[in-house]
Amino acid sequence: MKLSVYPITYNWIRTVKILKVEEENPNVKSFFFKDKLCLKAKPGQFLMVWIPGVDEIPLSVSGVYQNGNVSVTVAKVGEATEALHRLKAGDYIGLRGPFGNSFQVSDGNVLLVGGGTGMAPLAFLAEKLVETSKKIIFIIGAKTAKELLFLNRVKFSLSKINSEIIVLTEDGSAGLKGVATDPLDELLKKEKIDTTYACGPEPMIREVFLITERFGVPLQASLERIMRCGIGLCGSCMIGKYRVCRDGPVFNSQQLREVINEFGKYKRGFDGRKIEF
Repeated sequence: MKLSVYPITYNWIRTVKILKVEEENPNVKSFFFKDKLCLKAKPGQFLMVWIPGVDEIPLSVSGVYQNGNVSVTVAKVGEATEALHRLKAGDYIGLRGPFGNSFQVSDGNVLLVGGGTGMAPLAFLAEKLVETSKKIIFIIGAKTAKELLFLNRVKFSLSKINSEIIVLTEDGSAGLKGVATDPLDELLKKEKIDTTYACGPEPMIREVFLITERFGVPLQASLERIMRCGIGLCGSCMIGKYRVCRDGPVFNSQQLREVINEFGKYKRGFDGRKIEF
């Protein structure tokens, strides 16, 4: 997988007006804006989003649309995201990016596994895959029905192609009761899958990786780490020898094998200490 190389202009902060805010579920909102550089974003890439007076945080691009809008989708989990959730249409945010590499689009049979806000880049990816893939199977997992993300958007995208959507919730309030990795073994036994894509909680991604390894199916997975610079200088996002912001955030099976002792087991906090997932 090629390392990301981008002009210095992508690292210039731009101020953009929020055009629209959509509540995706009780804890998740999408923010829409226009920005010429972001129109070039590919599924899997991320932006450094500055909330004035608060902080700058990395967010995956969740959509690039024909009307020229771009979106990021964010769960309310801390001070910065809570401040972002308070913003409305007409307010301003700062942007740097898009940064990082992207998912490599397959023309074969593909499987997508998304959990929680990991659905953001995968919903964007699915809209690209329908243009090239033969068949798409999309597993969508959440804790409850209220927390399912982008289900209708995915249904609309995949209606254009031979596809299957499998929904799982931990409490059984929608779809099957269970977690997103539960159907993988049976699916990979009966389906010829050329590429699997995953994004969500890292322990979930680790389980996807271990299962796809048993079946010899290539995986592309998007990982999340604390990011301060976004361009590979500060080292706060290291996993093994890789910088998630610069070498990722999308990693393939070969790269994940190289960091298997760390991947899905722990991350690093703001002070650099290891934190178990």
